[in-house]
Amino acid sequence: MEPTLARTDARIYLDHAATTPMRPEAIAAVMEGMARWANPSSPHAEGRAARAALEDARKRIAKALDWPYHVILTSGASESAALAMRGRPGIGVAAVEHDAVFRAAEQPVMLEVDAGGIVLNGEGAETIALQSANSETGVLQERPTGFWIADCSQTAGKLPLPEAELIIVSAHKLGGPPGIGALLVRDLGMLDPTGGQERGYRGGTENLPGALGFAAALEAPRDWFADMPALRTTLDEAILSGGGETLAHKSPRIPTIASYRMPSVSSAAQLIRLDMAGFAVSAGSACSSGSMRPSHVLAAMGYSPEAAGEVVRVSFGWTTTADDVAKFAEAWTRIATDIRRAA
Repeated sequence: MEPTLARTDARIYLDHAATTPMRPEAIAAVMEGMARWANPSSPHAEGRAARAALEDARKRIAKALDWPYHVILTSGASESAALAMRGRPGIGVAAVEHDAVFRAAEQPVMLEVDAGGIVLNGEGAETIALQSANSETGVLQERPTGFWIADCSQTAGKLPLPEAELIIVSAHKLGGPPGIGALLVRDLGMLDPTGGQERGYRGGTENLPGALGFAAALEAPRDWFADMPALRTTLDEAILSGGGETLAHKSPRIPTIASYRMPSVSSAAQLIRLDMAGFAVSAGSACSSGSMRPSHVLAAMGYSPEAAGEVVRVSFGWTTTADDVAKFAEAWTRIATDIRRAA
C-alpha cells in the first residue's frame, strides 16, 4: 500500500516547529527499514546487510545537508545537545535557548539578548551554544565568535548549514520520523568517546528504520520553502491590521516561524478558541507550552509576564498553503474582534 499523508479539510495544522508531518517518502523508507530487522552491529550476513543500509543512509544524510564531515546518529536533538555539550563547563548559552540546551549545559554563562531576540555578545565564553533560528520567534542569529555549537533543529533542511563546529539536527522537524536526529561533527577530536555504537560516541542499537526515514525526508523536494516568506508576510500584515503584534518583526527571521500577541487575551484562551475553530498552533516550544508556564524566551526579550502570556506561535511547513494562512488570519481577526466586543 502506498503511504499517504493523513489530513482532513476540517483541520489546519500550523505547529510545524513542534513537529512536522512525515513526508510520504520518509514513511515508505521507515516501512522498508522495518523489514530489515537485523541489528547493524551483528557480524552475520543479516547484520552486515543492515550495517550497509545504515551507512548508506548516513552518507545520504550528509550529502543532503551538504556536510562533508562526520555524522553521529542520535535519538534526537536533545541527545545531540547533551553529546555536544558533555564535558564543556562554562559554555555561553543565550537566554532564549531551548530548554534541552539549558538541561545539558554545565555551569553555563548566560548571554543576554536585545528586544529583538538577537544575542548581544559572547564575551566570557570560548564556546557558545546558540540556535540558528529561535524555536519560538524564528529569529536568526549570526555566527558568534569562538567555538559554536549550533542548534539547527529549525533550519536544517530549509536553510544552508552555518559555519559551526558542532551542529544539532532533528529529523521530525523536517518531515522525518521522530526518535532520530544527528550531531554533525567537524572533527571527531572535539568529542570524548564513551564507548558503545556510533564509533564509540553513544550507546544503543542503531535505529535503521529511523535513519532511512531521515535520509528520505532530506532528499524530498524542498521547493515548498520558497513560498513561505510571502505567506508569513501576509500573516504578519493581517495580525497587525487586526490589532495584534508580531514579535521581533524587525529582526531577521526564518519564514516558517512567527509569534503573535493578541493584547488582553491570554494564550490559553486563544488556543482554545483556535482549536475549536480547527487550527493547531501552540504557545511557544512544545516542551513548555503544555505547562503554559511563562516563556523564558519572551522574558529575555523584555516582555512582562502578562504580555508574554498573550502570545501564540504559528509555524509553517511543507503542507502549508496560502489558503491555510488566509483562513487562519481570518479566524484570528474574528476571535480578537469578538473578544474585544465582549469586553
